[in-house]
Amino acid sequence: MRPFDLVDLNLFVAVAEAGNITRAAGRAGLALASASARIRHLEETLGVTLLERQRLGVKLTPAGERLLDHARLVLHQVAEMRSEAASYAGGVRGHIHILSNTSAASEHLPCALAPFLAKHPAISIDVEERKSPDIALALASGIGDIGIAVESAMGEGLDHFRFCDDRLVMICARADDLARKRLVGLAEIADRPFVGLSEGMALQDHLAIHAARLGRRLNMRARIRTFDAIGRLVEAGVGIAVIPEIAARRCAQAMKIKAVRMSDPWAERHLAIATRARQALPKAARQLVDHLKAVAKA
Repeated sequence: MRPFDLVDLNLFVAVAEAGNITRAAGRAGLALASASARIRHLEETLGVTLLERQRLGVKLTPAGERLLDHARLVLHQVAEMRSEAASYAGGVRGHIHILSNTSAASEHLPCALAPFLAKHPAISIDVEERKSPDIALALASGIGDIGIAVESAMGEGLDHFRFCDDRLVMICARADDLARKRLVGLAEIADRPFVGLSEGMALQDHLAIHAARLGRRLNMRARIRTFDAIGRLVEAGVGIAVIPEIAARRCAQAMKIKAVRMSDPWAERHLAIATRARQALPKAARQLVDHLKAVAKA
């Protein structure tokens, strides 16, 4: 009996994600009969049942759930190996895949990464924006090298350390009555017109959840993709917004807006950097983690 290979693992992951062998076969570029045979062979080789066949698709067994974790990790490491090997031909000796929430990606990371990239010209970095809970799950599944997310979203099984504070504040136009306040709570401002990030972005979902807990739905006058654009609309009196304090301070230097601290406990956030076990990281990623630890302590 032949051993299972990367094609089998890729197919198994596709089946797990699609919940259907037919759709997974199409994604993998295989005929249905060939895909079914490969899954059966994988089960026979491992000596366990991986899938429960159901009327409308398939469901992973407990053994299948465990194999999925291992398969994703193996495929990620193979992809990293290929990427690093290929990068040598182009003069790049390392590639790092970072998963980051909105605030870290736009405000905290650029300044932290600049000196590292200047010092290591042969290393390239790809920053992918995701929601904090998704980042922890992706890292645990073997996707990405380093994650930067809200500390409270970090799950067990990941090495992590606190990176920086990421307090949320309300911003309004300087002429707004709210500009005279020293502290506001979401309950106090929830009925005001709001400007926010595009739908589906992590911070906007975070605010919507807390508004829902108050029994409110935010009145979104405008949704846009950057904090700078939000600041311009707030300056023009379109509405108020809740954004990271670091972004508010930067925008206030060029715009007629005022930042007001929030009294809600959830507005006091901390960002953490997380990885899988250090020995599982590529050398370039370990170097970056060391650099970020030094930045966090500075």
